[in-house]
Amino acid sequence: MKTLLTILRREYLQRVKSRWFLVSTFAAPLLFVGVAVVPIIVEMGREEAQRSIALVDRTGVLAGRVEPRLEEVGFTVEVAPPGSEDSLRVQALEGNLGGYLVLDEDALARGHLTYYGPRGPGAIRGMSIRGVVVQSALEVRLAEVGAEVDLEALFAGGSMDLRLLQEEARGTTEDEPEFIGVFVGAMMLYMVILMYAAAVMRATLEEKTSRIVEILVSSIRPSQLMLGKILGVGSVGLTQLAVWVLCGVLAFSLGLPALFASRPELANPEAIAQALPGVGLLALFVTLFLGGYFLYAALYAAVGAMCSTEEEAQQAQFPIIFLLFPPILLLMPIMEDPHAPWAVITSMVPFFSPVLLYARAGAGEIPFWQIGASLSFLYLGVWGMAWVAGRIYRVGILMQGKRPTVPELWRWVREA
Repeated sequence: MKTLLTILRREYLQRVKSRWFLVSTFAAPLLFVGVAVVPIIVEMGREEAQRSIALVDRTGVLAGRVEPRLEEVGFTVEVAPPGSEDSLRVQALEGNLGGYLVLDEDALARGHLTYYGPRGPGAIRGMSIRGVVVQSALEVRLAEVGAEVDLEALFAGGSMDLRLLQEEARGTTEDEPEFIGVFVGAMMLYMVILMYAAAVMRATLEEKTSRIVEILVSSIRPSQLMLGKILGVGSVGLTQLAVWVLCGVLAFSLGLPALFASRPELANPEAIAQALPGVGLLALFVTLFLGGYFLYAALYAAVGAMCSTEEEAQQAQFPIIFLLFPPILLLMPIMEDPHAPWAVITSMVPFFSPVLLYARAGAGEIPFWQIGASLSFLYLGVWGMAWVAGRIYRVGILMQGKRPTVPELWRWVREA
């Protein structure tokens, strides 16, 4: 155990202290923030002078509904009487007013309005203005016939109660699954598993080509070396994920309130809360990451041990990459129908379950026995793959020259 911890510590510290680890760990959140926030900040600065607008209501019924809604999305609204367009035009040209809206009978008939200003309101604010006018016009028309309709719920896309009839999967969900959050989580699982598992292959190949491994195996068993390398690189992956999660929490807790204060039209706390994974889904994410990482890391360690050059390793890893294609191809279909028999079966396959089980669990309520069975098969697969990879690693780590054939690999597994 002491030897294993020594190898783990060496692998972990060697990578955590590297320049590339620091760059990749902290550059990714900064890049995400830059892509998501900088364009909004630039647009905010460009539109700062356009938040003050005037409203000319020629219908006589829309101003009372449009004004408070425009103020909710960040505008300062002044209701002006019809016939004051000339003075409003002068104010807008002098920079004292961002622009003014003219609402006539077309606004009531088809949601059409006219915006006058030195510049356009911008894409986001333009959509907000049109949405406010359309919603207000519909309210006026429905009020004329005495209909009571929750327009906010209708414009939000409505909701759906899902009541499953199967005996083993009874339950109710109030809203449709948040596909974006689930899709992002599944893709992140795919990328981090592939990235860190491939790092095990590169580390193994580096030690083999530099002949350092010949010195190491003189004092420790090859199986201990492989396990320590896998655990060390996995610990680096968990550390990086923890940093990314912490940066995400800080961004949400510190950045979103300031963003929503300056751009109220972007604020939708309910949608954000639904898109974020719950505690159970986060626990499943970590469990699937560990299982998927150990499974593919064992495969990649075997590839690194049986190859002598980087070119050979790139060719030998193609069968492993092919195992990663089906989860990506089936991701969207399985999110559309997570309870289909084929979805249940594919999520039980150890090579596919890290991505597909998370997609099923996030896209809909699934029975606990299916989650338990899938995780059991996954970790049984980890044990079996570690046994096979350990035997290949034990023989291949000291061999140089031509890459072994499939019959030779089978002989290593039987005789090692």
